Amino acid sequence: MAAEENPYTQHYVVKKGDTLSKIAKELYGDPMLYPKIFEANRDILSDPDRIKPGQKLRIP
Repeated sequence: MAAEENPYTQHYVVKKGDTLSKIAKELYGDPMLYPKIFEANRDILSDPDRIKPGQKLRIP
């Protein structure tokens, strides 16, 4: 089942000042897990260092 079809998939809306590693630390407790978030959002992200406030990210 694709992540966007999974009713249990969580989402996170990017806030000003967020980075993927900051989000990973907040949600997983480990900033080094940021590639997990990046990979789940390859359809909307081309660079893990370029996220924008307001983007809705899938959290695997």
